[in-house]
Amino acid sequence: MAGLPIGGGKAVVALPEGERLDPGRRLDGLRDVAEVIASLDGAYATGPDVGTGPDDMAVIAESTPHVFCRPERLGGSGDSSPHTARGALAALRAVARRLYGTPSLAGRTLAVAGLGRVGGRLARLLAAEGAELTVTDIDAGKRALGEELGAVWRAPEEILAVDADILVPAALGGVLSARSVAGLRCRAVVGPANNQLTGPEVADLLHERGILWVPDYVASAGGVVNAVSVEVHGLGAEQARVRVDAIEGTVDALLDTAVRLDRTPARAAEELARLRLAAVRPVGKRPTGHATAEPLALP
Repeated sequence: MAGLPIGGGKAVVALPEGERLDPGRRLDGLRDVAEVIASLDGAYATGPDVGTGPDDMAVIAESTPHVFCRPERLGGSGDSSPHTARGALAALRAVARRLYGTPSLAGRTLAVAGLGRVGGRLARLLAAEGAELTVTDIDAGKRALGEELGAVWRAPEEILAVDADILVPAALGGVLSARSVAGLRCRAVVGPANNQLTGPEVADLLHERGILWVPDYVASAGGVVNAVSVEVHGLGAEQARVRVDAIEGTVDALLDTAVRLDRTPARAAEELARLRLAAVRPVGKRPTGHATAEPLALP
């Protein structure tokens, strides 16, 4: 669904609940990850996500070349979070057009849940667009950013029930459940947080309530689109930016398909993804080890 001829998945370091790593153990953990990725010999390449960044990818790159988003000074594409935020903005514009007939977010009320590396950047972009923001984060120190942007601050446990045009999940996953969906007071849910649903049936509940939900793996694709465009396809920054902005068109097409086929956006995205996977004809690996396939004529 990102429009790229490669697949995706997560690499996760699971810790006992409540445990925090000291710097030494954290470094050991990253090196363990690198060892596992190296053993896969190019079948998988990792990149940053929650809790990691370019400097961590540089540590992994000491053991394997199969890693994205190293610092630019080391030949990588750098921090992925600005591009993830930009892609989420593109998705929000598509939804605004669907709901209000214009992609402009000026004057629209948006509730942003999470002001981390991606959510904070996205909130800034939305404020620059003229959106009226309500924000929250589990880190009370992020309240200063909210004040800087002229946003209303709400407690984390209150944000899902805020009366807003669009709810923007931008923190950790699992925020949309049968219980939380029943309390939503918005017309759409669109944001960069991964794994937003507690189960696939929640997408149906959102649809039944008339709440438009753009699948998170569509709205959050900007980071991976930029990294692959720069590091695999060799594009410059401006060309990569055009691809990230094209997420707006991807969402437009997805929502059109959902209406045409009488599907929820979640089901339509899954069906489109399966069609695209079925159309892939592998053509080997790049010298870098990143798996590739022939470009697709995407539906």
